[in-house]
Amino acid sequence: MKSSIRELKGVGTRKEKLLNKLGIVTITDLLQYFPRAYEDRSRILPIGRVELPMEQAALVCGTVAMMQELRPRRGIHILKVTVVDDSGAVDLVWFNQPFKKRLFKKGMELTAFGKMEWAYGRRQMNSPDTEPGRATVAGFTPLYGLTDGLYQSDIRKAVRSALQRAASEPALLPGWQGGRQVGYSTMSVFVAYENMHFPETMEKQQEARRQLAFEELFDMQLGLMLRRRREGQRHGIKCGPNGTLLRQFIAQLPFTLTKGQVEAFLDIQNDMESETPMQCLVQGDVGSGKTVVAALALAKIVENGYEGALMAPTEILAIQHYEEFSRLFHGLPVRIALLTGRTSAKERKVLLEDLQQGSIQILIGTHALIQKDVVFANLGLVVTDEQHRFGVRQRAALQGKGADPHTLFMTATPIPRTLALSVYGDLDVSSIHDMPPGRKTVKTYAVGEAMRQRIYVFMEKLIAKGQQCYIVCPLVEESETMDLQAATDLYDQLRQGTFRKRRCGLVHGRMTGKDKEAVMEAFQRGEIDVLVATSVIEVGVNVPNATLMLIDGAERFGLAQLHQLRGRVGRGDQQAYCILLAKGGTDETRQRLKWMETIHDGFVLAEKDLLLRGSGHLFGYAQHGLPDLKAADIIGDVDLVIAARDKAAAYLKGSIDEEAVRQALVHRFGNDFQGLLYN
Repeated sequence: MKSSIRELKGVGTRKEKLLNKLGIVTITDLLQYFPRAYEDRSRILPIGRVELPMEQAALVCGTVAMMQELRPRRGIHILKVTVVDDSGAVDLVWFNQPFKKRLFKKGMELTAFGKMEWAYGRRQMNSPDTEPGRATVAGFTPLYGLTDGLYQSDIRKAVRSALQRAASEPALLPGWQGGRQVGYSTMSVFVAYENMHFPETMEKQQEARRQLAFEELFDMQLGLMLRRRREGQRHGIKCGPNGTLLRQFIAQLPFTLTKGQVEAFLDIQNDMESETPMQCLVQGDVGSGKTVVAALALAKIVENGYEGALMAPTEILAIQHYEEFSRLFHGLPVRIALLTGRTSAKERKVLLEDLQQGSIQILIGTHALIQKDVVFANLGLVVTDEQHRFGVRQRAALQGKGADPHTLFMTATPIPRTLALSVYGDLDVSSIHDMPPGRKTVKTYAVGEAMRQRIYVFMEKLIAKGQQCYIVCPLVEESETMDLQAATDLYDQLRQGTFRKRRCGLVHGRMTGKDKEAVMEAFQRGEIDVLVATSVIEVGVNVPNATLMLIDGAERFGLAQLHQLRGRVGRGDQQAYCILLAKGGTDETRQRLKWMETIHDGFVLAEKDLLLRGSGHLFGYAQHGLPDLKAADIIGDVDLVIAARDKAAAYLKGSIDEEAVRQALVHRFGNDFQGLLYN
């Protein structure tokens, strides 16, 4: 059931647009927009007995004894309302809000809620919430995430109106009845939502949150299992045991496969020899050898008479894979081709004809692979590199070019086990934990601004030895325009100053794909000594000669980002360095940088990252087709995740109306989830 928030009393065009910015389009969206915190308004405190300094706001009530308007200087207006009770007095103060004067009269009873502090020897509250009379104790008042122009009172009023609608129209409340039948339903679903927004007590709020968290996780697992069931009903390509081509491929590898690579391929091999189409995710750190595992899978599909496709997110990564695969398959009867946006019309025409005739066994490319005129003779395996960089529909478009082909996803962003249970419940997950032998640990240092010049001197020494360096500029207020300006300023400063005798390059998100690739290729060829990049560009190219990564403003980056950037150096046989240049930050920031100095395992860092950031929009949820979690918390609710999986699996063994379930899940999770359920 879809009901626009415009149907709610008090929500006009302006407020609708502001709520839309928060992702709130329907009444159901609003009901699921849970508070980020609560204010305790459960008891009125005597003014003179509020202990200062205080961290939490207080609720007080008294009589207005005096009102003053002050204008200390031009353009400044101060309204001061003094409220007294038997225990003391407090000044309520508002700046540049003269209109509020009409709300108060001397001698009236007034309730105020806000943070109290000492100012000029008196108790004071700045811009408190007020209401005339002695307020009925409100319990716990919700605090919501806001956007400019929207106030807490706006959302509270809208939510109360939405709850009134839901009381008479239960279909507005999201969820499938199965989760309520088998879960932790200690209260009605309406009462649970009511207590999430306006709880009587925090115990009631926690009880409601746990109930709704289970229902949310149950519904998500139900959707993933329905997809899995549909996949299991499909008859895919049953590959035979490993043959001559695969044995020759392994025999001519210039290195020995690691234990992790062998185990990952054994999982893939077993899946490919089943009639059910494989849906497998291979995850591992940058440099752990996922590409070779993909090559093994592609060799297996080719020797069974089918073609394979590998899609990479950028042209330079596609070229890199093409060159690597050409080396790995050298001398074997396997034709490999490359298709990108740069392929000429003449080359493309010949390539597509050969592809349709089946004379190309492995096609590597970018998004160009999903264009309509790309037709395979018999596509048997689809490999998606850095899968979180592609949307559900893009991945589905490539899979749709074959008759239920096997699918292999690769990611260098390790997923913690607890998160994988929720996000990748429809996939088999193989993890490569070890690194190829001989790979040196990247020495990592977190330093302050005072070390900048010493870092530049160290970089100059490395460049003098023929090595190359990256400098990643800081995030600036999440603004691509400001990021670009900061990067351009630093680039100009370095090439005209510190590194004026060196070859400097700049790459940023506003450049065209062609210009971006040209700079990256020049860096790869060793024609650039220092590459300055903004944070919006993923430096995903293999440059073994690059030995130093300087991350400027490291305090602004998350652990996953920092680790990914560090993975761009140390790819050769020389010692590599990652320097995290931070300008202050919180205790959490300092902890994050300390972990980076001491932890080099991406899986361990992923767990730490999850601890710091909590659940929500992590590790490409939306790209996988899954929404943010609203009530559930992956860290705190691991027991609920596991229980939800078990209950969903048991529930699906019964007789259910699958289409009705799907519609209920789309109602809860929105259109993004629809792609996962129906593609």
